Amino acid sequence: MSRILVLVRHGQSEWNLKNLFTGWKDPDLTEKGVEEAKSAGRKLKAEGFVFDTAFTSVLSRAQRTLDLMLQELGQTDLPVTRDVALNERDYGDLSGLNKDDAREKWGEEQVHVWRRSYDTPPPGGESLKDTGARVWPYYIHDILPKVMAGGTVIVAAHGNSLRSLVMALDGLTPDQIVAEEIATGVPIVYRLNEDTTVREKRVLEG
Repeated sequence: MSRILVLVRHGQSEWNLKNLFTGWKDPDLTEKGVEEAKSAGRKLKAEGFVFDTAFTSVLSRAQRTLDLMLQELGQTDLPVTRDVALNERDYGDLSGLNKDDAREKWGEEQVHVWRRSYDTPPPGGESLKDTGARVWPYYIHDILPKVMAGGTVIVAAHGNSLRSLVMALDGLTPDQIVAEEIATGVPIVYRLNEDTTVREKRVLEG
């Protein structure tokens, strides 16, 4: 019984590079992002992973990252479920804005609160807590049963949707999760116990 869950944040996007708030906007990967995705696939192949199913968001940067990883793995026929529940946090009125311009408009402290607090959303957008409120039920009802059936499951998603999952899996507090950074294109491998708790966690860096 494998009970393995692999989480991967999409490779660098064009808006990551331009220092823009992305959220539910849909920019593509940069050349670096493409290489990060391929590298993640190669790391997983070197570890011998054979996946049973995959999950991703409805945003192209996550979908393309998954496609590139599966190409490297030689597993392009894998069943893939795409769902809005795994989308990045919605930044609302900040979406598409340069982060420095946002600081000029609203002030350094306010933008920092929107970006790094747990439960204060930007205007028209979601907090990390709001993001978790859609990610956690989807994980419990759709992803976790596949893992607990003995599967090996990969999820390609976004910084904040994955932070929500990491918060639950690692048992982190709101204060701890806001300080947690998830690198682009770096697989996080969980092996779960029979009671759904984490037996082992590894981050495939380098």
